[in-house]
Amino acid sequence: MLRVLAVDDEEPALEELLYLLRADSRIRSAEGATGATEALRRIGGAVDAGPDDPAAIDVVFLDIHMAGLTGLDVAQLLAGFAAPPLIVFVTAHEGFAVQAFDLKAVDYVLKPVRRERLAEAVRRVAEQVGDRTAPVLDTPGDQIPVELGGVIRFVPVDDIAYAEAQGDYARLHTATGSHLVRVPLTTLEERWRARGFVRIHRRHLVALGRIDELRLDAGSMSVRIGAAELAVSRRHTRALRDLLMRQTGR
Repeated sequence: MLRVLAVDDEEPALEELLYLLRADSRIRSAEGATGATEALRRIGGAVDAGPDDPAAIDVVFLDIHMAGLTGLDVAQLLAGFAAPPLIVFVTAHEGFAVQAFDLKAVDYVLKPVRRERLAEAVRRVAEQVGDRTAPVLDTPGDQIPVELGGVIRFVPVDDIAYAEAQGDYARLHTATGSHLVRVPLTTLEERWRARGFVRIHRRHLVALGRIDELRLDAGSMSVRIGAAELAVSRRHTRALRDLLMRQTGR
């Protein structure tokens, strides 16, 4: 259940957004702020109070064009917080999407806001909030949800040969294809360390048991996993070689 702050300096637009948010069963509470200053004051108080306080805020639905500070300004300021709420931009202007996602926005919703489109934004927020709080399971049946054409599938972690960093996302490679997930590679590294995954490069996390060959060439190292050849960075070379030698009992 999400706790929401909606921010828009046009009261009719704010009231309409709050009406739609409160109609969503995944929203626990939705409050409004009519400007950046009020929003920052309330967010600052919520962050100081902690996630279990009744005034806590999980996500801010934020207009971009406002008098005084813009929504982009607010997002930049929130980036300096230790544990800021998530951000969804809600705007009548298409031209700020790149800046919005550079600021780690979860979504970018265009006005006039459609109920179905807002519901999709709420789904994305709920997924990220769940990723922040869900316990890590280490059972052999672990699966990770991936989205394919609007359908959620569950891919067994045991089927994943390696993962590749793509910004704040990761691309998971299996024998049958690849899947993009909204999870940073560092998070997967922590979750899957006990499952035999090791970091070999800032871009790659590999399953030790899926490595077919270890290659040395003029002091550089790479591994082959199926048809893919992945470079091993110098800082990870010794640790990987030691791990592989221990795994083969040498």
